[in-house]
Amino acid sequence: MSRFRFCFIGVLACLSSGCGKHRPAQEAPLLTVETVQAVADRVPLRMRFIGTLASNFDAVIQPRVNGYLLSTAYESGSPVRKGQLLFTIDPAQLSTSMLEAQASLESARAQLAEARNNYERAVPLAKIDAISAAQLDQYTARYKAAEASVRSMEQALRSAEMNVGYTELRSPIDGIAANTQAHIGDYVGPGTQFEILTTVSNIDTLTVDLAIPVAQYLEAAGRDKPVYDNDGLLTDIRLTLSDGEVYSQAGRYGYTRKDISSTTGTIVVVVRFANPGQRLKPGEFARVDAQVGPSRPTIVVPSRCIDQTQDIYSVWVVGPDSTVSYRRVTLGETIGERQCIDEGLAAGEWVVLTGSQKLRNGAKVVPVEQPSDAGGPQTTPIQQ
Repeated sequence: MSRFRFCFIGVLACLSSGCGKHRPAQEAPLLTVETVQAVADRVPLRMRFIGTLASNFDAVIQPRVNGYLLSTAYESGSPVRKGQLLFTIDPAQLSTSMLEAQASLESARAQLAEARNNYERAVPLAKIDAISAAQLDQYTARYKAAEASVRSMEQALRSAEMNVGYTELRSPIDGIAANTQAHIGDYVGPGTQFEILTTVSNIDTLTVDLAIPVAQYLEAAGRDKPVYDNDGLLTDIRLTLSDGEVYSQAGRYGYTRKDISSTTGTIVVVVRFANPGQRLKPGEFARVDAQVGPSRPTIVVPSRCIDQTQDIYSVWVVGPDSTVSYRRVTLGETIGERQCIDEGLAAGEWVVLTGSQKLRNGAKVVPVEQPSDAGGPQTTPIQQ
């Protein structure tokens, strides 16, 4: 029994010690990761602007004379043509004034004829001393006064005729006529509650105000150019409508407003969009994308290389010895499936494309290089 117990203990000791045979611990295999090289590129700075469409200009229909509104000859909100009759003011009182001016002119002309005859008769009499020089001077003065009176009456008649013509108010431009608050029979004109009857808005071309922060404006335009000379600052100007449709007509630079906004610190650039089919209307929502300034150099990597933790962005950089290191970066614009890096990465460095979830700082990896265009095709970048 004791011999059996001794043998059993020996077997247990042999098993626990591995019978003197030790196996070396196996090392974990290195992680294989796809890598791509960061490249230097030049990308356009695109900005997105939110605004509303406005008419190119508005013509205010304002009576020049007072009178009672006789008729309205257009439909509110409808297109009108240049020269089209919009309103008629009762011309009766003004016509009476015109007739009075005509009568005054005829009287002045008769007085002129009499003064001319007297002067012409007095001239030869003065030469033979039949009348005194003082009398000749009187005839001459009356003649000149009669001529001046005729000119004054002619001007009064022209003014009266113009006033009668002002009783017909016509559109000075092609456009859309707004509603009028005046009704037939209302007393309209300067000094009344109806000093403005309506407004005609030209919509052959519509405008949008683009507010560019001063810092970005100076970066794009530079400090050497006058602030009002921004032709060429904006290119590839595109309008997106409220339903998501991209408008077929590209925009063009109009002008720069003279003042910098004191509340927002922006420079406002006005762009114009042609509206041949009059599909666009003033007040409509507009989202405008445009390239601002020339293309600028930047570092570009595929967007899949970027890791995000809350508002912190980072990449894993593979060193020459195949070790990886964690690197925080500052992002720029997004170009399709490629991402611009403003800070934190240099051209020529290799970054991990896939497999970053299992990495730790300083770990060795087996890098598998991918082409530098692994991020996909280049598209238009948009900056919010």
